[in-house]
Amino acid sequence: MQVMPAQQAKNQFGDLLMKVQREPVEISKHGKRVAVVISPEEYDQFKQLKLQRLKAVLTESITQADNGELHSIDDVFGPLTSDK
Repeated sequence: MQVMPAQQAKNQFGDLLMKVQREPVEISKHGKRVAVVISPEEYDQFKQLKLQRLKAVLTESITQADNGELHSIDDVFGPLTSDK
């Protein structure tokens, strides 16, 4: 993944938009990662994967509840907020 300083991204915004059509671009400010810019297609894929993961967790939770296995809300949704 290409890294671009924020100032360069600002000054060369059109170039940034072209680059993200090929691959994600990480934006850094003062050496720290502050954003990642991706194409609309990659964003749609990301949203779809998140939705699939949510559906899988909910399906598993419903099955466990039907079997009498009850869990706290943090146990159920905690994995969705981690970086796994």
